[in-house]
Amino acid sequence: MDKMKKNTYKNFGLKRVLEPKDSLPVTSWKLDNGKELKSKELRVNLKRIMFERENFYQLCSTCEYDENKIKERILKIVNERGKLHNPYTESSGMFMGTIDEASEDYDMGELKYGDNIVCMTPLAGLPIYIESIDKINIDYAQITCTGYVICFETAIIFPIDDTDSSHSIHLARALEEEGNLYGMSKELEGKNISRAVIIGNHIAETIFYAQMLKSANKGNVSISFVIDSAYFSGITEKDLRIIFGDLIENIYFVDLSKPIEAVEKIMESEDSRLFDVVINLENIKGCESVASLVVREGGWVCYTSLNSRYCHGLLIADCLGKDATHYGLDGYSRYAYDFAGKLVNEAEPILRRLDRFYASRKNEPYKIQTGFRERTQTAVQQIDGFIYKSKTTADMIEEVLNVAQYDCNVIIQGETGVGKEKICNMIHQNSQRRDKPCIKINCATIQESLAESEFFGYEKGSFTGAQASGKAGYFELANNGTLFLDEIGSLSLVMQSKLLRVLQESTYYRVGGVQPKHVNVRVICANNIPLKKLVEEGMFREDLYYRLNICMINVPPLRMRKDDIACLADAFLNNYSEKYGAKKKFTLDAYDELLEYPWPGNVRELENTVHRLYISEKGREIDGYAVHMLINQSVFDNVVMDIKKEYGSNDFMNFTEIMEEQEKKIIAYALKKKKTTRKAAEFLGLPQTTLARKKLKHNL
Repeated sequence: MDKMKKNTYKNFGLKRVLEPKDSLPVTSWKLDNGKELKSKELRVNLKRIMFERENFYQLCSTCEYDENKIKERILKIVNERGKLHNPYTESSGMFMGTIDEASEDYDMGELKYGDNIVCMTPLAGLPIYIESIDKINIDYAQITCTGYVICFETAIIFPIDDTDSSHSIHLARALEEEGNLYGMSKELEGKNISRAVIIGNHIAETIFYAQMLKSANKGNVSISFVIDSAYFSGITEKDLRIIFGDLIENIYFVDLSKPIEAVEKIMESEDSRLFDVVINLENIKGCESVASLVVREGGWVCYTSLNSRYCHGLLIADCLGKDATHYGLDGYSRYAYDFAGKLVNEAEPILRRLDRFYASRKNEPYKIQTGFRERTQTAVQQIDGFIYKSKTTADMIEEVLNVAQYDCNVIIQGETGVGKEKICNMIHQNSQRRDKPCIKINCATIQESLAESEFFGYEKGSFTGAQASGKAGYFELANNGTLFLDEIGSLSLVMQSKLLRVLQESTYYRVGGVQPKHVNVRVICANNIPLKKLVEEGMFREDLYYRLNICMINVPPLRMRKDDIACLADAFLNNYSEKYGAKKKFTLDAYDELLEYPWPGNVRELENTVHRLYISEKGREIDGYAVHMLINQSVFDNVVMDIKKEYGSNDFMNFTEIMEEQEKKIIAYALKKKKTTRKAAEFLGLPQTTLARKKLKHNL
């Protein structure tokens, strides 16, 4: 009991937590990273940071692999949060440094000032200050930098010889795997393993896990390596064989996004022999399918993180009816440091060859991963029913998923038809309130006289026509969940005032009620006209605007994310093909027409157009002409003369008169649509003087 109490009350940094209070350092948003030491703290001068790989490459991808942008991004996170904790991947890294100073009551054990150390406690839970970043090592997901880290009693620290040698770089990469290498080694030790496969896109990690398999089975294991063909654009199988030597027997370049095709390729070369052990290092959709298909009955599938499709893998194995042991993420082990050092020593010749390979391509330092990033960025993606392909949308989705984690009010801004309700769904489904109701209201459809009773409900007998039992309002229905207010700008100023009061005090009264109702609701609102503009025009309360505007999501119009048009059109066409039972598709020139059109009605207009095209076209292909005629139908209705109707009974038609009348209609339509001669001329591709002359000619 005394030991338990001692561990429970160890200092793990609660006094450094700034936001929110009463949270642990690792779960907090912001830590106090001041240099002055508090009780039971150790300050370490920073030398090297080893990032968790997914975290690092997310930062790199966001910054387009521009070193200056990467540095700025890392510094921004640290300056904002006082710790190194990526808000998108919820991961961080570990560090190496030199002991600078300790508080009088910090137990240093055998450590002393000036010692080089490696700390295996994640930087997500330690205060850190980075003064400067000197070098970025993209190959090993590490940076060298200056600054300091504040360590608590619970920090896991080991002395090391140095922080700058190639050995320390390799050790740092191995330590990032924490207890996985040691845990898997113990799990597999003594098992009947003759064939293993590693699915991965990072050479150094593959080396460590392959060496672990060899060590656990005294070298009596044949190891294959499966790698995504799009990940490496500047490396060949020959390069890998030189690096791996006899550590890896077979190497397969496959498209992991097509798991069946990938498995067929692997099994063909392996004479359909399944593997005893599969180690999956990647969080790529398709990896879990490959792993479940190539492992034998009674074999082992090992996942190095819960993000590496572990849960999906369990589900797939169950559906396949395959009896295999699934080994998941293992956390810190006190044996991890010594075991990682042992593996690095055993694999040192291979790691040196890897270093030489990286050095040989110094003029193209980012060629590895380029193909994979390009394929990932251009692949059609879908999350919570939101289909997209463009980088513009991907950036917006990344922002939405980040905002979803924080229980604050949100304004979704965007034109009519862009998908604001789908963004609301995404925020709700990825929030802490996901298992609570999400009540969606279109404010423009509420009669002003009924607005108060609709929002707050009423007691029985409150007014003529009221239900005898009373009625719950929108806030009551959404309690503990989310309330989505679409077209909130249409509410009257009086109703806006009442809404503000509820948001400020979290209480309200039903119409005719005397007892206050307490609510806990997250409000997400949307409007197709910017609320800031309505505030400036006096049509929306400024105080309500600032109460709602904790976070704002701007959903770009479809014309600003043209890469989404084709994939959305395909998705809609597939839906209608399933609904009506006949498969139809677009031709290439049809896609060209879809891309040319500006889509003023955005995604809603696109879906409606695809529906109409599906119904109107009798064949299985929808071509460019059909698309062109349909989307320009309103233009033709305004400017094209019905020749058959006007001249069908005549024996003679005057071509000049018809063309004059047609020109008049076109000029009139352009002036009506664009309002000024300058804009109308631009619309028709005419000089303004020409259009002005024709306007005068036709008395328009």
